[in-house]
Amino acid sequence: MKKKDIVSYSYEELIQELENLGEKPYRGKQIYVWLHEKGADSFDEMTNLSKGLRGRLEENYEIALMRTAARQISKIDSTEKFLFELSDGNRIESVLMRHRYGNSVCVSTQVGCRMGCRFCASTIDGLERNLAPSEMLRQIYQIQKITGERVSHVVVMGSGEPLDNYENFVKFIHMLSDGHGLHISQRNITASTCGIVPNMERLSGEGLQITLALSLHGSTQEKRKELMPVANRYRLSEVMEACDSYFRKTGRRVTFEYSLVAGVNDSDRDVKELSELLGKRNCHLNLIPVNPVKERGFKKPDSKKAREFENKLEKSGINVTIRKERGSDIDGACGQLRRRYAAEKKEI
Repeated sequence: MKKKDIVSYSYEELIQELENLGEKPYRGKQIYVWLHEKGADSFDEMTNLSKGLRGRLEENYEIALMRTAARQISKIDSTEKFLFELSDGNRIESVLMRHRYGNSVCVSTQVGCRMGCRFCASTIDGLERNLAPSEMLRQIYQIQKITGERVSHVVVMGSGEPLDNYENFVKFIHMLSDGHGLHISQRNITASTCGIVPNMERLSGEGLQITLALSLHGSTQEKRKELMPVANRYRLSEVMEACDSYFRKTGRRVTFEYSLVAGVNDSDRDVKELSELLGKRNCHLNLIPVNPVKERGFKKPDSKKAREFENKLEKSGINVTIRKERGSDIDGACGQLRRRYAAEKKEI
């Protein structure tokens, strides 16, 4: 019999589960603290539980393993990239970024990705599987344990499309912000989507206060279709209406992510079209010089060209910044470290 994934149980679910085992509710609270505050890797660590209860937990539940397969530390800005191996042998990436306002972790929501964005390494081998809420949470817990540092902000921008793993993603957000766990403010959580319109609309009604970031990358429907296959299913007009709906229903300003690709989407015409698209919206535009991926062939514009692009957008009234590059001396792009590690393993 397959053991149950106890780390994916919400606080209320765990209390109920322990009551079903004939235990008092406070036992569920104790276990939740061990799992979600202390980041326990085994039931043996739960020393305030009886040996008998620990044995029953071990028999029926699992704390899925998450082994650190690789760790890279930037010499430039101390950004750290982790490659975690899951209990089934699949691997996912997470990134720790240190800021003046606190530590931020970028988490993955899927093993691989099926969205097919042309400039992204995560999509090259397609989607392997979705991550459970426990596997999203434990990326953060493991990084806190490894570094001994508290995480205060989370960005859901690693490998995978969060809204393609909708139920698990939403449960992860609720558990991450739960007062019984890490209690990270939802306002300190940003989640990125390439534009799955039906689930963007569902998210608008969840009552969450997270920041939604749309991977825009193209100033028109046709330009998006060149870079993002999802645009063949959802038109830019539909995606923008879903963004407007999210702002109306939550009061949270949407962020737009725009990967700058030299000679592809960094022209004066792109400035004009972006200005027309975003000019009347209460939003922020992040320009991200693209991380070159060997298999893709895209290149980022030089810093002068990127600054000129930013300045022209500012003059047209767009709230825009060039995102500071972090970890540029390590495998920075989503999926790069995972692919390199897999290639090295094949060569051995």
